[in-house]
Amino acid sequence: MWKTGGGAPWLGGTYDPELNLIFIGTGTPAPWNSSMRPGDNLYSSSRLAIDADTGEIRWAFQTTPNDGWDYDGVNEFIPFDLKQGGRVIKAGATADRNGFFYILDRTNGRFIRAFPFVSKITWAKGVDGRGRPIYVPENRPPAPGPDGGKGATVFTAPSFLGGKNWNPMAYSPQTGLFYVPANEWGMDLWNEPIAYKRGAAYLGAGFTIKPLYPDHIGVLRAVDPASGRIVWEAKNPAPLWGGVLATGGGLVFTGTPEGFLKAFDARTGRELWSFNTGSGVVGTPVTYELDGEQYVAVMSGWGGAVPLWGGEVAKAVQQITQGGMLWVFKLPGDRNAPVTADAASTSAGS
Repeated sequence: MWKTGGGAPWLGGTYDPELNLIFIGTGTPAPWNSSMRPGDNLYSSSRLAIDADTGEIRWAFQTTPNDGWDYDGVNEFIPFDLKQGGRVIKAGATADRNGFFYILDRTNGRFIRAFPFVSKITWAKGVDGRGRPIYVPENRPPAPGPDGGKGATVFTAPSFLGGKNWNPMAYSPQTGLFYVPANEWGMDLWNEPIAYKRGAAYLGAGFTIKPLYPDHIGVLRAVDPASGRIVWEAKNPAPLWGGVLATGGGLVFTGTPEGFLKAFDARTGRELWSFNTGSGVVGTPVTYELDGEQYVAVMSGWGGAVPLWGGEVAKAVQQITQGGMLWVFKLPGDRNAPVTADAASTSAGS
């Protein structure tokens, strides 16, 4: 299976200069039809720690062994210091597409804890003390029938687009919270016969994505890694497909498909400011300083996997205006002043 079996990394990694480790995630194995590839399928759907000098795998942690739902393990692994039992652990956190938030010891990959960060997970009952999922067997899509037709359909949450996808979460050392751009959706999923053909899609599965709730899909959630508690959340009608930025000024920025760049109070979740960029925000906000002034910038321009793969969700966002703009905002000169639309100056360029 290693010749055709997927497991590719397709997001950037994170470098820890103290440990000299590169943390990087790997994608789902192929084909999606897990009945064709028994076993854990290492090192797919995993987080790896790579020695930066030698390329050696120092440790690996698999979030979804024998992945049958396309829950790629590529999401970012963010190093942070976890205070627990009167000591500080060099930890790392990842919000996986499978709906669970994982905390590991980043020095050796030891599992510390995992908990849901979405409201509904059907493929597993939870995670055991070793960090392995406790599967729900009836929610793994079965193999295709002996007549060559597609296998039985199961409804699974989250969808393969994930409780969180590529768009990075943020961490604030001030609050000790992670800010996760979560999505609440599920999918009808079934397996189909498939044969490997070089250069062609190698799925062996079909799917239709469906929202779980009538009034929202996206939910920005502030997650306490020490307790697993959701401290606050901000719901959004469309999926959240842009990254998150947490600043030293106590703000959390993220964008929405409806075009808004928004700023929230990092501790309370109160929305403090918003600006409509004219197209869906898929980019990740960044902040920088120039000539003593602080700026926030974000790329705006709708597209990506949601309109391409989103099933019933894609229909809900098909009217979003296309675009391709870089928006830059200068923060008020008085850093203690409230962030308002009037206080932020804007400029745009192609």
